[in-house]
Amino acid sequence: MNKLKKKDPYQVYIYTCFLSQLFFTLIFTVNLLYQVEMVQLDPFQLVLVGTVLEATVFIFEIPTGILSDLKSRKLSVIIGFFLIGIGFIIEGMFPVFTAVILSQIIWGIGYTFTSGSHQAWIADEIGEERASSAFVKGAKAGNFGKVLAIPLSMLAGYYLLNLPIVLGGIGLVVLSLLLVFFMKEENFKPAERVERVSVWKNIKENMSQILYYSRVNHLMRMLFLIALFFGFYSEGFDRLWIPHFIERSGLSTLSDSQLVLLMGGVQFIVVLLTFAALHFIDKSSIHQHLNHIYVALFIGSILIIGSLIGFAFTTFAVGLLAFYIIIQISRSIMYPLETVWLNKIIPDSSTRATFFSVKGQVDAIGQIGGGPVIGLIASNFTIKVAIMGSAIILLPVLFLYQHIMKKTRG
Repeated sequence: MNKLKKKDPYQVYIYTCFLSQLFFTLIFTVNLLYQVEMVQLDPFQLVLVGTVLEATVFIFEIPTGILSDLKSRKLSVIIGFFLIGIGFIIEGMFPVFTAVILSQIIWGIGYTFTSGSHQAWIADEIGEERASSAFVKGAKAGNFGKVLAIPLSMLAGYYLLNLPIVLGGIGLVVLSLLLVFFMKEENFKPAERVERVSVWKNIKENMSQILYYSRVNHLMRMLFLIALFFGFYSEGFDRLWIPHFIERSGLSTLSDSQLVLLMGGVQFIVVLLTFAALHFIDKSSIHQHLNHIYVALFIGSILIIGSLIGFAFTTFAVGLLAFYIIIQISRSIMYPLETVWLNKIIPDSSTRATFFSVKGQVDAIGQIGGGPVIGLIASNFTIKVAIMGSAIILLPVLFLYQHIMKKTRG
């Protein structure tokens, strides 16, 4: 094999997306069930685990993004995957509440090292235009990794529930070590005066620059606002959909192993359909033009809101699963398109990772703020009302996208 071909940034990015999603899906297919069954977390502890994770992302997202802009995107990605892997190994090896909390902190910090840095690295190495294609192809490769990982996770988890978590963590550590050799960084231009000013001064300067661009760049401001609303709705839905499904569908008599098979099958369908949808987008010109991206994101938002309402009121298992699948596919398709959108409007490549990190932090703020609110609604009323609340919270994004499409056409 040609070594240079192996180290081609485009190919390395695609393979990294594939492997990282394979290992993540290996973990997450059984992760919630592991926390409930083996660690025996109660509902409050489950919510606390999610809150700790989002708070960690909120605190570390911008500092790690700026360090990536100052030092090295490659180094940031390698550290990130290593920490994520270590975090999950700890969670899987020690089934106690304190270990789960510690693991969330470690892998949350690791996530912030990869968030933004991976996208910024590939954009610098191959250029903005090719990066748009890489983002979509990377999402496709990631979904292929999910297709392979779900049955593997179900098989390993059938014998030992924590085994997929430990194996996924080890895989992510190995991936970080492989990237030391296969990931090259030739076009990175660090922020100026790294050696003459402190990191904290650079953080302050970069944040001032981002705040300035957010004020003067209308599209940047709209993108961050939309990310905030998506954060508001998503945390509550992600934590409440399973109990709502079991309650409304009348499948509470199923055993845990039967539910694992059912949920694993649903996730398998989601990734297959998402893969097909991303393949269509990749072959089309949607991701190459901002106006087309806005239309696709607007349609995706309509599908999510409509499906949330349907999911809240439907009492048939097939209908509930259909609405859930639509929501998940829409989210999976919208993510790479949002990445392309942000990448195209970033004014200065030297702060690219920081802009991606800010978007991640805005989403975390939304989840930290929205999750408890939806949780309180579910506790005081019903989960159905809480999911309806999630749909209402997301409604403003439709008006924001309409505003963007009108403004860009004008």
